[in-house]
Amino acid sequence: MLTRIISGAVGAALMVVVLFFHDTVMLPIAVAAMIAVMLYELLRAVKLDDHRFAPIFWAVELCGIAMPLLYQLFYDSEKEYTSKGDINIKLVYRGEVSVIAFGITLAAAFVVFVTWLRKHKELRYEQVFFALACMVLVPQAMSTMVRIDRMDNENGLFLLIMGLCGAWIADTGAYFTGVAFGKHKLCPEISPKKTIEGFVGGIVSTGIVFAIAFAVNYKDVTIGIAAFVIGTVCAVIGTVGDLSASMVKRQIGFKDYGKIMPGHGGLMDRFDSVLFVLPTFYAMMSMMEILDI
Repeated sequence: MLTRIISGAVGAALMVVVLFFHDTVMLPIAVAAMIAVMLYELLRAVKLDDHRFAPIFWAVELCGIAMPLLYQLFYDSEKEYTSKGDINIKLVYRGEVSVIAFGITLAAAFVVFVTWLRKHKELRYEQVFFALACMVLVPQAMSTMVRIDRMDNENGLFLLIMGLCGAWIADTGAYFTGVAFGKHKLCPEISPKKTIEGFVGGIVSTGIVFAIAFAVNYKDVTIGIAAFVIGTVCAVIGTVGDLSASMVKRQIGFKDYGKIMPGHGGLMDRFDSVLFVLPTFYAMMSMMEILDI
């Protein structure tokens, strides 16, 4: 228990440091490092860390590391006038970043398929397509941290924290609600400790926290109502992500993806739900921006 607490405290301290320097290059560098570790844990799970498959390993890793750095390099400042007449300076990414990101991903996929052709007697299609899926999902989802932070020059840090909390508040709310009222199992074969009562508690608690935080930060009750909806959606999506990652571990036969956080497992064990929540949160916040809510 002590090891778990110390490990969690160290991880939280590192996260605070990164968030403190969120508006510098430290954020994309930290995200790139997290992506590298998460991809390693996933590739290791399907035995693609073997030296025989080094081209696949490095193609996936380099592709992943490049994504948050690209989103940092191709942002420009832009003045935006709000409906209230205020000037809001935000950062928007230039169109060419999408072309470059696509090119890098395509080149990495080419390396993966060529290696598969050369090692077709040793590689199974499940390994190959698992690597391809991870190469797209993990970097793009985690790089959303940079994109969320750059959405709004004034509220970027707040939005980034709320995006991360969209997954973690639901976990905490579900845990305490499940302990207090949990009787009916949600997915007993995948995650025996999760209950339907805890699931509902996680959804409600996330919605309430989102509503209060957004209403206070933006001093607008209307935004708080919209935030309640965003919070509940993020809680549902986060649970799906958590269960999906647990299902993969059970089918592979792993208890944890890694040991980088003693008592907690690997980064994938801590950020599995975040992979689903961050893109959802970014999409919904972008929709709010379009609708001028």
